[in-house]
Amino acid sequence: MVQDVATPAAEEKKALEKSGMLAGKKGIVFGVANDHSLAWACAKELSAAGAELAFTYQVEALERRVRPLAESVGSKFVEQCDLGEDGQIEAVFAKLKQQWETIDFVVHAVAFANKQDLEGHFVDTSRQGFALALDVSAYTLTAVARYALPLLKPNGGSIVTLTYYGAEKVVPNYNVMGVAKAALEASVRYLAADLGEHNVRVNAISAGPVRTLAAMGIAGFRDMLKYVEQRAPLKRNVQAQEVGKTALYLASDLASGVTGEVVHVDCGYSVMGM
Repeated sequence: MVQDVATPAAEEKKALEKSGMLAGKKGIVFGVANDHSLAWACAKELSAAGAELAFTYQVEALERRVRPLAESVGSKFVEQCDLGEDGQIEAVFAKLKQQWETIDFVVHAVAFANKQDLEGHFVDTSRQGFALALDVSAYTLTAVARYALPLLKPNGGSIVTLTYYGAEKVVPNYNVMGVAKAALEASVRYLAADLGEHNVRVNAISAGPVRTLAAMGIAGFRDMLKYVEQRAPLKRNVQAQEVGKTALYLASDLASGVTGEVVHVDCGYSVMGM
């Protein structure tokens, strides 16, 4: 008889589910676009640790991708929400309050810039393109935090967002998105200061480049992957699952004393100089 041999990843998943690190916890994930998105990588790890999840999708065309993923982790809350509309954000949290009364964490994995603004020179960014990138990629975190706060207040909790090293240093073709991510990271610090009195922590994960649909829209992305692999201390690119594990850590009580931080998950690339 041939016995099944569990892989290290499978064993780790079983151990995580057994530990129930987030058993009894509830949270909402914004930004799942498909099964390769970093938002989904975070959702899988949170669910495996015992959390009950809610999901949103921006437009109806995305529902057919998001709903099956949500259902695969047992989610019973999947609602349309355009984060560019405060009324829709407020409505989603009102429905969450009816269903759960309180939540324990929020994952914000939302960013957008016009394709033409992610190639060429930053100096050519249009006023409209600049405003759009800053609104979607940075301001939406503040809007989500504002409407999430009443549900987080009773027990405290965690808000996690996703950023990138292009907020700190110039990355070719990242352009206006780098400026938007810099605003996002500053927002994390200001929100952490505002919400700390309610025991609500706010942190960002600065993930290295990962092959996602959004990342592939950046000109020269494949070259970026090769460059990071050659120079990162771990001599490889980060995996989406590793980003998800960090979201799990920040959402859990293991990070109870961590707020206002940008945690780099990039195989060490960000520590390198020349």
